[in-house]
Amino acid sequence: MTAQITPEVAALLAQVAALQAQLKSTERKLSLKVSEKGALSLYGMGRFPVTLYRGQWERLLAAKPEIEAFIKANSAMLAEKPVTMPGLAHTTTA
Repeated sequence: MTAQITPEVAALLAQVAALQAQLKSTERKLSLKVSEKGALSLYGMGRFPVTLYRGQWERLLAAKPEIEAFIKANSAMLAEKPVTMPGLAHTTTA
């Protein structure tokens, strides 16, 4: 038995699709920039960029397994903010 979609349901589905498309267009993308002092700034995580020098980023990236384990072990105590990761844009400032 197949269910027929009424015009009202079709209109609601169209509205949902339009709202989802609108939400995706307002998602904040991650972007990278090199600062005047040579640091790497990551934009799009929050109100302010996360800026570290190359060695600091390399150390942070190397610690990924420990960070993931810590998050997993302490997930009940950690606050959660909805995160979207639509993409990462690279920008270099001269």
